[in-house]
Amino acid sequence: MLVLRLLNVVAPAYFLCISLVTFVLQIFVFIPSMFRDPSTTPLFSPALLHGALFLFLSANALGNYVLVIQNSPEDLGKDLNLGKGAEVADWLDGSRSPGSALPSTHFCRLCARVTQRHDHHCFFTGNCIGSRNMRNFIMFCLYTSLACLDSLVAGMAYISATLSMSFADPLAFLTLLPHSISQFFSGALLSSEMFVILMLYLWLGIGLACAGFCCHQMLLVLRGQTRYQVRKGMVVRARPWRENLREVFGKRWLLGLLIPVQNVESSYHRQKEK
Repeated sequence: MLVLRLLNVVAPAYFLCISLVTFVLQIFVFIPSMFRDPSTTPLFSPALLHGALFLFLSANALGNYVLVIQNSPEDLGKDLNLGKGAEVADWLDGSRSPGSALPSTHFCRLCARVTQRHDHHCFFTGNCIGSRNMRNFIMFCLYTSLACLDSLVAGMAYISATLSMSFADPLAFLTLLPHSISQFFSGALLSSEMFVILMLYLWLGIGLACAGFCCHQMLLVLRGQTRYQVRKGMVVRARPWRENLREVFGKRWLLGLLIPVQNVESSYHRQKEK
């Protein structure tokens, strides 16, 4: 448990550091290298379009990241009066729901609260993912993967121009790291260039991981399931996939694709207001 709590603190700091390094490399290294002659650069040059695209992806990734943390799943334990001792312990495996028939309720040890439609605990946000922030989490994974892909392409273009090498051969990227390590220790490669090469592989790994999370999460949303329900083998009521999407993304789904907006209210919160 101590290791998990430490990871819950270190992982968000690690993500923010990677984001800061990516932003600095893009704005101060990659994009300026695209300007061959700033005095003759047209208004809609590839460099300016790439900079606008990167800022758009970064703003959406960071905005949804903040909304995931801000829209924490509601603590149902305060409203259900779970009591003390043994009653709260019954929530640890999610098997009991005293005085309630709410679906997929679960007690998170790290957050120390009971949440509705619990999906999983995200260490990179230090928060549980549930009904209130599911859409923002999916959008965060989507735009993070796109931002990493954009940084990967820009970084490869920078390395290609700096080291005068071509990535036309697919094996060139796979052999780039071992060749770069040998050149770095022989003194033929600068430390800044080696750092960019290491970041290329880091962006590739983070981008693929976030894309996988996004696709897997969308598949569960279409089925009307959560990871917690799949892990516990819970049977969910079959509903049309459009209804499942509407429950997560709401009526403003198109707006949520373009700018970070607050997620729809959970069904439990709407039931309380009624």
